[in-house]
Amino acid sequence: MARPVLRTAFCDLVGVEYPVALAGMGPVAGGIVGPVATAELAAAVSNAGGLGVIGGSGYGPERLREEIARVRALTDKPFGVDLLLPANYLGEAADRPPPADPRELVPAEVREGFRAMLAALDVPWLEAPSVSTATRPALRGRGGGMSDAQMEVVIEERVPVFASGLGSPAPWLDRLHANGAVVLSLVGNVKNARRLAGAGVDAIVAQGTEAGGHTGRIGTLPLVTQVIRAVAPLPVVAAGGIGDGRGAAAMLAAGAVGVWCGTAFLVAEEANQPRAQLERILAATEEDTRITRLYSGKTMRNIRNPLIDAWEASGIRALPMGVQGIVIRDVVHSLRAAGRDDLLMNAAGQIAGMLTETRPAAAILAGIVAETVEILTEGLPAAVTARAGNGGHA
Repeated sequence: MARPVLRTAFCDLVGVEYPVALAGMGPVAGGIVGPVATAELAAAVSNAGGLGVIGGSGYGPERLREEIARVRALTDKPFGVDLLLPANYLGEAADRPPPADPRELVPAEVREGFRAMLAALDVPWLEAPSVSTATRPALRGRGGGMSDAQMEVVIEERVPVFASGLGSPAPWLDRLHANGAVVLSLVGNVKNARRLAGAGVDAIVAQGTEAGGHTGRIGTLPLVTQVIRAVAPLPVVAAGGIGDGRGAAAMLAAGAVGVWCGTAFLVAEEANQPRAQLERILAATEEDTRITRLYSGKTMRNIRNPLIDAWEASGIRALPMGVQGIVIRDVVHSLRAAGRDDLLMNAAGQIAGMLTETRPAAAILAGIVAETVEILTEGLPAAVTARAGNGGHA
């Protein structure tokens, strides 16, 4: 049987068969969960005709280099790496020499607040073991402290596609483009879309609030349509709440050149997803997610749990990204020691309600493509009669 044809300008831009990209889902807050989008999942999506993207944010530089080598061993198709380049990483602490123990950056009242909150949930407080600097990103650096050494690896390895999940890749654009890399940047509002378009990225990924993980406040449809108008003729990829052909067809009809899908691939067989988190996603409804700053300091959509509810009610302030991650490492260590995996971070979007089974990534992508093609070629023409007018003139 012939493969379906679904081609847009995005396919030509990044060299893929289908305009579907895997969101580069990486770990946050010291590697609470994940990364989900490892080389295995990225390669599976690329081999199926989409753009596989490694979630590289939690890797130290040499570990990231190994993951890039791994994806190249698994596919000869284009792939990408997604990194976080937050502008406010560590907040004011970024201007001071890093302490010997990063825990010194966490205010005592915040740590005690977390300790009391866990005690109320019958979880004893335990400090996590120290993490080697060889296996985690540095605390300091341009673009937020997570990025310099990682970006050097992306450039040295001549990664075909780079995506900035947060922040701006502007300091590295000339070197990336000199390598022939395509640069995508995720945004949650029109202001940042204009800023990054002006910086010279190759495409904007407009991500609506429906998305899992780090996300903003604007719905996908109003965001995508306004970003398209704001940055035209720059290509715009739609993200947030897209996990099937209906969502993909809607975004293509709205003018997007492709779709960026995360939650749909959380349940892929190749996803690096702990069983407990996977089962909670499969059991979730569309109303079971909540946006919180608990796990990273930035707004993030997760499957709701009692820890999120307790933190939101506690009044404990969110710390800047990076500093929040330091205290959350101890929280996660305490939860795992107590066997409370149900309270761990479980990033997922509002489309979790439509996910009911695990499948190979290739099958997930094939399903999205087939349904999109069916809607665009048969469903819409059969359901809608449209004809261009002549402006009222006979």
